[in-house]
Amino acid sequence: MARPGPADLAAAANRTIPDVLPAVGELLRVLFCGINPSLYSAATGWHFARPGNRFWPALHLSGFTPRQLAPAEQDQLAGYGLGITNLVARATDQAAELDAAELRAGGERLAALIAARRPRVLAVAGVTAYRTAFARPRAAIGPQPESLAGARLWILPNPSGLNAHTTGPKLAELMREMREATCV
Repeated sequence: MARPGPADLAAAANRTIPDVLPAVGELLRVLFCGINPSLYSAATGWHFARPGNRFWPALHLSGFTPRQLAPAEQDQLAGYGLGITNLVARATDQAAELDAAELRAGGERLAALIAARRPRVLAVAGVTAYRTAFARPRAAIGPQPESLAGARLWILPNPSGLNAHTTGPKLAELMREMREATCV
């Protein structure tokens, strides 16, 4: 697929993309949860698809996958017991376009998904969105003292290339720490 152009990106506003999950009954070791799809992801149909997003390189460097997958290969995650969802399903240009009510509603939907699919670990990629969605204003990157619907809860930095606070190697290190600490 060619890179989406400006018209493709504009048309992708408010689109949704499906979750990537193993089949019902198959092992779901870690469910990664983004904030919401970017316009680029919605235009392509792939999670964390924008060039410069650090998710796919960090996933590999952390040991979750034996090689770096491309966003177009997201369906291979199920074979590793991994999945992807989002707090809010609708695509926006920036996560800042989401309001607190949308994030809270997304938190409720996420809790229901966790209860139904029973991942061992929920890894939320975006501490600020997590704080709002779950009314945890002091939440920090790393393991959380509470669980969500029985899943161990871990907060990771947003992997977007727009997040200047976390480098790709640092994100991979944090993902590796999560993988090793949770034995997944």
